Amino acid sequence: MANNSVLRDQIKEHLLFLIREGRLGIGKTINLAALSRATGISVTPIREALSQLEHARVIKAIPNRGFVVASLSKEEAKDIIGTIAQLEVMALEASPFKKETVEILKKVQQTMENTPNAEDGLQLQLQFHSLLVQGCQNKVLLQVLEDLKLRLSFYEHHLIKEPHFIQKLVRQTRSIVEAIEEDNVPTAALILKMNWMAILELMEAQMDVKKG
Repeated sequence: MANNSVLRDQIKEHLLFLIREGRLGIGKTINLAALSRATGISVTPIREALSQLEHARVIKAIPNRGFVVASLSKEEAKDIIGTIAQLEVMALEASPFKKETVEILKKVQQTMENTPNAEDGLQLQLQFHSLLVQGCQNKVLLQVLEDLKLRLSFYEHHLIKEPHFIQKLVRQTRSIVEAIEEDNVPTAALILKMNWMAILELMEAQMDVKKG
């Protein structure tokens, strides 16, 4: 059973990698048999992985066709990011911040400041958000957040590639850490929400460009 879980997670990461790299495009059908042959993993853990990705709305099942990579509309992006912002603020407000935790956040934030590559900067930004709420004891809340972020993850990689924008996120991240150091959680929560709204604004703008 444990081995099945490991294989399932391996398939999930493999599929997400293919999507992020553009090798598995929007609307592309996922062939279970081909995926099994390519990875050497049996169909059962593959089906479990697909079921979890469907639950996270990364893929969707189409009758007589199978699983395909799902598209993301502006309306859905707005709903998802708005929900993530609210839930992450809740998790932040419920998180105790020990000195060690703050030091880890500062280290990630400082690494972001010194990272010129936008792709690496985005990875660190996502890592920062996860670390920010890891002390929250509400595991249901954290799981919902993880699922929602999974839905956005490969879109962020394709849409948010502007270095100046990553620098804007870095400045907001620095302000969040400073507010937490001052034990000013309300200010940290406000900046955190602004951080997600900035991401939404850029994603919507770039979606418009792609449509045009």
